[in-house]
Amino acid sequence: MKLKNRNAVITGAGQGLGAAIAAQYVVEGASVLLCARSQKSLLKVQKELSANLADGQRVLIQVADVADRAQVDALFATAKKEFGHLDILVNNAGIYGPMGPLEDSDWDEWAEAIRINILGTVYPCRCALPIMKQQGYGKIINLSGGGATNPMPRISAYATSKAGVVRFTESLALEVQSDHIDVNAVAPGALATRLTDQLIDAGPEKVGEAFYRRMLKIRDEGGTPLTTGASLCVWLGSAESNGITGRLLSAVWDPWPTLAARRDELTGSDIYTLRRIVPADRGKKWEAS
Repeated sequence: MKLKNRNAVITGAGQGLGAAIAAQYVVEGASVLLCARSQKSLLKVQKELSANLADGQRVLIQVADVADRAQVDALFATAKKEFGHLDILVNNAGIYGPMGPLEDSDWDEWAEAIRINILGTVYPCRCALPIMKQQGYGKIINLSGGGATNPMPRISAYATSKAGVVRFTESLALEVQSDHIDVNAVAPGALATRLTDQLIDAGPEKVGEAFYRRMLKIRDEGGTPLTTGASLCVWLGSAESNGITGRLLSAVWDPWPTLAARRDELTGSDIYTLRRIVPADRGKKWEAS
C-alpha cells in the first residue's frame, strides 16, 4: 500500500473529487482527517470509508470552512492531537463563484470565490508547514484545473483563483524545498460533478454558448473519472514522487506514473509550470524599435 502509516488532511472531502481522493487514500493505507462545510456529507463519507480499515487506520471528520481562519486552526489542532505527525495535505475545497460578465457579477460573490479558492488553500498550507518542518518531511497537493491554464470568460473569479493557486504552489515549493516538503498542483480533468451542474444551471446566457455546450457534453458523457485525479493525488502523496515539486500536473494528459525516472530532468527545468510565452517560443524574431 503506497500510503501505509501516512496521515493526511483532505479538505472539501464531503463529496465529489474530495471524497474520491479520501477513498483511494484509505485503500492505500492512509489515516485521514476529512473536512467540509456539511457534517451530513462528512458522516456519510466516514461511514462508507470505515467499513474495512486496517489495524490502527482511522477516518476522522471535522466540519470546517477553509476560508475561516479559526476553523482551519481548529482542524490542524485536531490533526496534530490525533495523528502526532502529518504527512500529507490535500487542498481540494473550492467553488466556481459567480458566472456572467464581470460588470454584472455580484462583487461579494466574486471576492468570496477568491477567499475560498486562494486563501482557503494558502492558510491550510500555513498551518501544516510547522508540523511538516518539524518532522523534516511532507507532501502538499493543491487542486487546480483548466482555469489555471486557459482564459475562462464569464467565470473569471474561478480562473483567476486557480491560476493564483498554481503560482502559489510554485513559490511555496521553492520556499520549503530544503525542508524536504514537496508542493504540487493537480489538474484533475473535466469532471462531471455538482460544480458542472452549477455551470449548466447558470445557462448559456451566463457562461457563454460554447462553454455551456461543453459542460453538457461532459455531463452526458460522464467526464473524466474521479478516480483518475485521485490516483495522481495518491502518487504525489507517496514516496514514489519524493523530490518532484513545484509542478502543475494533469491527471489526464501527463505521464505522471513515469516521472520518478525523470526526476533529474525535471529538477531545474520549467516543465509542467506556468510561464510567459515570448516571440522566440513561437519561432518569431521581434526586435525592439
